[in-house]
Amino acid sequence: MAIKLVAVDMDDTLLDGTLKVSPRTCEVIQKAHEQGVLVTIATGRMFSSAMPFAQELNIRTPIITYNGGMIRSAFTKEMLFHKTISPEVAGKIVEFFHEKGWYLQSHMNDELFVVERNEKAKLYESIAGIAAVPIGDTFYSMRHEPTKMLAIAEPHEILEIQRKINNEFAGDIYAASSKSNYLEMMHPSVNKGHGLELLAQSLNITREEVMAIGDSNNDIPMLEYAGFGVAMGNATDKIKAVAQAVTGHHNAHGVAEAIEKYVLK
Repeated sequence: MAIKLVAVDMDDTLLDGTLKVSPRTCEVIQKAHEQGVLVTIATGRMFSSAMPFAQELNIRTPIITYNGGMIRSAFTKEMLFHKTISPEVAGKIVEFFHEKGWYLQSHMNDELFVVERNEKAKLYESIAGIAAVPIGDTFYSMRHEPTKMLAIAEPHEILEIQRKINNEFAGDIYAASSKSNYLEMMHPSVNKGHGLELLAQSLNITREEVMAIGDSNNDIPMLEYAGFGVAMGNATDKIKAVAQAVTGHHNAHGVAEAIEKYVLK
């Protein structure tokens, strides 16, 4: 069956090591558009962080951001879907992280709130191209209703944080790693697979007509949903095992290669 919709993860997938889209990939996505194939971004990033890339690539299809927590047009800003973590659960997560002394940031109304602009916050700012809003200890007492909360720590610490979060908040949130040092937390119904399903349904496209490309654990739900899942060459064996095909490395035009091979006529 012909592919009508391609969903592409951003970091370590669409973007190369310099956090840019290669000219070849831009050209191939444009060719897909010309052949009537819809292309979207499916990322853990904030909408405001993903939007410039969607505009650069002339992606008119709503983009999936916050791991599926917000689906929105990069051009009209029209909202197709938005789901937040409940204030009660968010408050407990903030308290839990405060007690443990772990770093936490909160994404609300497409803004990034932190206690202070420490090294972790600055690193995130540099990657996302977003300025954090430091609010001091108010962070611990304010009413949070975030689209996403994010922990940043060393990879071995992230595994431990994820284990404890899954034990403490089972059923209350969905937690997945997007990078080895990131743990992303959303409403329990939110993931890239559900987001991609909602988008495809809104476009009257069946899952068999969808191709998804990704490299990380948070991409697994969309690779499983899509009729054709493609893992990046730089993905782990766990991700490759879920996919139907493996393409090139993100620094070697892997996304362009996949679209050329499996989508373009």
